[in-house]
Amino acid sequence: QVQLVESGGGSVQTGGSLTLSCVASDAIYNYAAGWFRQLPGKEREFVASISRYTGGSTLYADSVKGRFTISRVNSKNTVYLQMNNLKPEDTAVYYCNADHKLQKIIEEFRDLPSWGLGTQVTVSS
Repeated sequence: QVQLVESGGGSVQTGGSLTLSCVASDAIYNYAAGWFRQLPGKEREFVASISRYTGGSTLYADSVKGRFTISRVNSKNTVYLQMNNLKPEDTAVYYCNADHKLQKIIEEFRDLPSWGLGTQVTVSS
């Protein structure tokens, strides 16, 4: 299992943009990856996923569809989350994770064995 470090969070106003980065400790080309978020006292929720290798298949939560874009650059062992038109309800700690199986990222992410520290995103109105 690769180790992942998230970065790029910050504080923005409604309508602003941020790009989150998720850097892996080792080659990630054969891992599917995803972004997730969690508010205090609430369960972690799925945000977006990307298939392994070329990343030709992506999936988004309805709440972020059309505003967020997940992408990957395998040569940099990095997965990105471009977030546009941010809203106060996007405020959360954002995490990334990876697994060889895309289904694990989409449907079974709560069973993934380890998580990083995440990166805080705060959107003010």
